[in-house]
Amino acid sequence: MNFSIKKICCIGAGYVGGPTMAVLAEKCENIQINVVDNNPERIKFWNSDDLKNLPIYEPGLESIIAKCRGKNLHFSTDVENNIKDADMIFISVNTPTKKGGIGAGQASDLTFVEAAARLIAKHGQKHTIVVEKSTLPIRTADTIKQILTSANQKYPNSATFDILSNPEFLAEGNAINDLNNPDRILIGGESEDAITSLKNIYLNWVHENKIITTNLWSSELSKLAANAFLAQRVSSINSLSALCEASGADISEVKKAIGTDSRIGNKFISPGPGFGGSCFKKDILNLVYLCNFYGLREVAEYWGKVLEINTWQKQRITEIIFQKLFGTITCKNIAIFGFSFKSNTNDTRESPAIEICHQLINEGANLKIYDPRVSIKQLEKDLGLNTKHDKELGPSNGSWKFTTDSYKAAEGTDAIVILTEWEEFKHLDWKSISTNMRSPSWVFDTRSIINFKEAKSNGINIWIMGRG
Repeated sequence: MNFSIKKICCIGAGYVGGPTMAVLAEKCENIQINVVDNNPERIKFWNSDDLKNLPIYEPGLESIIAKCRGKNLHFSTDVENNIKDADMIFISVNTPTKKGGIGAGQASDLTFVEAAARLIAKHGQKHTIVVEKSTLPIRTADTIKQILTSANQKYPNSATFDILSNPEFLAEGNAINDLNNPDRILIGGESEDAITSLKNIYLNWVHENKIITTNLWSSELSKLAANAFLAQRVSSINSLSALCEASGADISEVKKAIGTDSRIGNKFISPGPGFGGSCFKKDILNLVYLCNFYGLREVAEYWGKVLEINTWQKQRITEIIFQKLFGTITCKNIAIFGFSFKSNTNDTRESPAIEICHQLINEGANLKIYDPRVSIKQLEKDLGLNTKHDKELGPSNGSWKFTTDSYKAAEGTDAIVILTEWEEFKHLDWKSISTNMRSPSWVFDTRSIINFKEAKSNGINIWIMGRG
């Protein structure tokens, strides 16, 4: 039989849970959707009257929240009652890399997943479909299943459960479009009835031929595999960018030549400072851990190299800046254009900018940082409150400060480093910028997006990723 889904609870109001449930609410007006989180501040921002204060920036998200919030989309900290009422529960909690213990530095920390499962086991009141939305290691569903099954013994009025895996495949900055027009919807599970119930929700706007059903373990592994393949492409093109610089080739021309091959395609082959975001590094580390766990040492080493290239690329950029600025950047002023790990998001998790900025500060540079969406509060979290006199860094280190305008950030600087591909950086007035920089001035374009000819014609020295 198919279960009637009238109420959905999503545990976790982060980058996955918030946007995903917003689109679900817009597409399924007959379903009441409650997004719950134990972080009161986060929920407060989701309920803010000023939609500019939403905790997540995604193009198109504000209009959906305005349309659905208070009607069939609700945000609260009332986890217990919303679990009790739910016909379907999505687990969308954080799964960071373990910092200590067995598997530290590679394995996923499932503390929040287990806590969510225990809450569901304790407060569930009827048959409930539990959906893994977080990125999880293979066979995590077994853990959830054991916790939920034990509830039948401990809690007399406990619910019965089916478990599904429904991983997200969202690109931050394009999440709403990805949700509205997905390449595929993947549903893994053991119960055909449960699978059909979730499938019927997606059929409200997704064509059936885009919905793939698998067993639980294939679904869990597919998410890790997809992110690993995408990260591999980024590391591959970045390794070639270094070869282009050394040999005199042009990475933009190489990219066009290989991208027109239908077997390769043109996505995720743009050179840059390295991949960031919450998933790529974490998921590859998890994949490495799993391969080692199953005795596949050569496979683990293969995927580990993808991460090594990513780390090397960031260090390489710092060294190039150091060399071009006469072998020292102590007390030199450098503007950083872009701090989020990619454009159209305020997410800085694992952003290459964090490591590059730390390296520049450690070499004594004074940074002026501008990003259209990243707040000073986030910069303080990522870089530290007081870099100028931080005891850990030492008094000889540089500093950073936050700016709200790219042109002000450039004033009095020796160099500009472009780290995020924001659209506004493609249309900068280089004549105006050049008059306020200190000569000889440099621009280091790690995204290959600036008007190269205009900048050069105004006396600025240019380094562009992947150009010999």
